[in-house]
Amino acid sequence: MANAAEHSGGHGHAGVIGGSGGRLGAARLLLWALAGALAVRQAAVVLSVPPGQWLGGFHLPGSLPGSLYDSGQFTGTPFAGLVLKPLVALAAPSLELAWISLTLLFVAAIGLVAARGLPDPVPRRTALLAAPVLTALMMVSLPVREAASPSQTAVLPVLLVLLAVFRVPGGRQAGFLIGLAAALQPALLLFAPLLWLTGRRPAAGAAAATFAGATALSWAAMPRDSWTYWIHHLAGTGLGGAPDGLANQSVHGALLRLGLSGPAEILLYAVLAAAVAFIGLRRAVRYARDGQLLLAVALTGCVAVAVSPAGWRHQLLWVLLAVAGKVGRRAADRPVWPVAVVLTMTLPSAVLLPNLAALAPVRDNVLLLAALAAACAVPFLPRSSPYWREPVPTAYGKPAAARWQRVPLLPFWRRVLSRPNLLLELLLIRVGYSLYSHIRAAAPTSRDLAEGNGSQILGIERAIGLDIEHAVNHAVVDTPWLEAFFNFYYTSFHFVVPLTILAVLYWRRPGDYRWARASLGLATVLALIGFWLYPLAPPRLMPGLGFVDTVHGPQDLANPSYGAMTAISNQYAAMPSLHFGWSLWCGIVIVVLAPKGWQKLLGALHPLITVCAIVATANHWVLDAVGGAIVVGAGFGLVYVLSGPRRLRATLPAQRTASGAAQDHGNGPDLRTPAGVRAS
Repeated sequence: MANAAEHSGGHGHAGVIGGSGGRLGAARLLLWALAGALAVRQAAVVLSVPPGQWLGGFHLPGSLPGSLYDSGQFTGTPFAGLVLKPLVALAAPSLELAWISLTLLFVAAIGLVAARGLPDPVPRRTALLAAPVLTALMMVSLPVREAASPSQTAVLPVLLVLLAVFRVPGGRQAGFLIGLAAALQPALLLFAPLLWLTGRRPAAGAAAATFAGATALSWAAMPRDSWTYWIHHLAGTGLGGAPDGLANQSVHGALLRLGLSGPAEILLYAVLAAAVAFIGLRRAVRYARDGQLLLAVALTGCVAVAVSPAGWRHQLLWVLLAVAGKVGRRAADRPVWPVAVVLTMTLPSAVLLPNLAALAPVRDNVLLLAALAAACAVPFLPRSSPYWREPVPTAYGKPAAARWQRVPLLPFWRRVLSRPNLLLELLLIRVGYSLYSHIRAAAPTSRDLAEGNGSQILGIERAIGLDIEHAVNHAVVDTPWLEAFFNFYYTSFHFVVPLTILAVLYWRRPGDYRWARASLGLATVLALIGFWLYPLAPPRLMPGLGFVDTVHGPQDLANPSYGAMTAISNQYAAMPSLHFGWSLWCGIVIVVLAPKGWQKLLGALHPLITVCAIVATANHWVLDAVGGAIVVGAGFGLVYVLSGPRRLRATLPAQRTASGAAQDHGNGPDLRTPAGVRAS
């Protein structure tokens, strides 16, 4: 393992390739500035907590007597309490500032040490930018946001392990640091077997001896607390929260959340923990011997948290370090693992997965599943793989000249002909829609402003003769079968049709999929701007106009909540109408791409029926549909400006050959048509 550490850049990147430049230096400074700004923001959040409340996690903060665990809030080991309690007594007035400052400095140190541990050869850009990028990501990660709480020592053990592996030359000194880390977080003693199996046996022995000595010292100094932690609470299980709480992201916690309990649960937990430890350590040893020492360390840390009886969220920083591994033979597949890890470690699980009961076991254990995937399942490439340095390249279409000379095409918006990675697409679509929902819900909801804008829209429609909503609404209410049809159409096709079109294009026409997906996304972003700038009451929420809400039922306009629907979404996010906008997008895509006339006809009918539905059900004004048409047109126009026309002229034979070679790697069907190549 020592040789692997030297080979993998533990003492400098001997294999850095490429040249440096002023732009990389400027980017590095900007990224460090971003990391600093995020650190200041995190410090401000912690310092906003009253000191008395912040120090409550230690229990009896001003004096040495008393049990660490009387309050049930302290989750550290007795050794951690032995070290921390005097600090609380001596530095209570300034401890809050000192604690958050040291925590954030430790995070920056982890970024620096981990960046130096990347396996050779390291491109110049990666070598310069890895540390600030990793530090910035850690600053916004869930573990670091929670580690700033009192008594949480999760960041320091990670730093101690990294220093032991990459910066300390001697074996026993490295083992001493890992033993201290294990004394603070016992499951990290799993690094001792990793050291032993990779040839660093003196370090492994020193780690075990240091852990035993620190634990014995805490037993001698604090026997009651040691009994409480090790025996009564089984290595801290149940301290700081219920064992089945969402904060316990370990295999034990997941089994308890599934409803298992008693001896059967303990036996199953022991079997699963042993299996995870065996598989994870075996993989870590293999990658350490392969020269990917940082990945080996990350996998071992993931195993340690997963098999611990209480693996807290703030201890899962190891998952973020696992982005050091490369996954996938194609260049297009390389971002999938890093993106999945970053999203998992920075966003709440409710953003990643919809709030469905069937998905609760996955949603409640997202961080644990990420750790288990990294430790036991993700097929990281070995450095001996021919795809390690040269993955299968992505096929790009022939660049198109800009139609408008004053608006040049963006050089980074290149035409990808191959099919995008499905997992990455699903992740981005889900996260994008969740962010859209949150932004829409957070848009201004002033009732007076929304009703005033509604009166303004109605006045404009009356002036130009478009105020047909009331007549259409009551005509439909008087025709029960028509009312039922429009209610069904309004509630059923809004998401189904766009998702179906995207799925078909993804499978059959990947080039057109990218063009269609980009235009839909840009149109939706523009619509969000409209929701913020122009909150609008739909006809059904306008008092005194006599509209009938056929979909949601009678609304009590005297009650500001208007009923249950207000708790679900922002009822004033009506201009522009994305119900009509998305249906118009569907119609345009189908008419442009469908090969048969009857398919084009159905595509054209969809937005026509939708506009009738949104007006008939009193959910939108006619001008809302006009707004939806404007943002969809702007979405298609922006894609055209950014990447040129959708259809390209016929490509050269050499380019067609390259495109065909890309398809041989599973990138999708032939993208050529008699008129040329489909472009994104």
